[in-house]
Amino acid sequence: MKGDIGAYFILFFQGSGIFEGKLFYCETIHGWVFPYLYSFSTVQIFSTFEKNLFMQYWLVKSEPVKYSWAKFNEDGRTFWDGVRNYQARNNLREMKEGDLVLFYHSNEGKEVVGIAKVAKEFYQDPSTTDPNWVVVDLVPVESLKIPVSLEKIKADERLKDIHLVRQGRLSVMGLKREEFDRIVEMGTNGI
Repeated sequence: MKGDIGAYFILFFQGSGIFEGKLFYCETIHGWVFPYLYSFSTVQIFSTFEKNLFMQYWLVKSEPVKYSWAKFNEDGRTFWDGVRNYQARNNLREMKEGDLVLFYHSNEGKEVVGIAKVAKEFYQDPSTTDPNWVVVDLVPVESLKIPVSLEKIKADERLKDIHLVRQGRLSVMGLKREEFDRIVEMGTNGI
């Protein structure tokens, strides 16, 4: 929901004729209502709506010589391990299934190269017996058409407060939806 756009659901009940029992997703743009009929169940619609409403956005960093975007795509799924910073660990604990994650190549390249999704919420890091450390499972979603460099991110006024710039050494960080959307836009349109 951006700018002058709003969204909501309408479920028509008895007395609505041919629309009875139908669920519509409606977008409002500058006061005009545009309904879209959904053919699947009310439970599915509200479940999807609720997930999107509460979705969080993240960025994870990996050195491409250790674990690259290409290797991640080849594997198809991975658990994000080796995090030994308490703030980054706390961010892993906050991740929920379905949250979207930007994949950033650190040290070499220094650029956002793709989008991943949280496939499984946090659990004990299998690489250690210390119960303080956790992992999440990630799956690749798509590569950005154009990698977005740290230099471009720093130069963009809308991204001046992003954690990637303010806390450059943090390996797992939260993003605002606007920050996530802006980076994806830059990676799509080459801005």
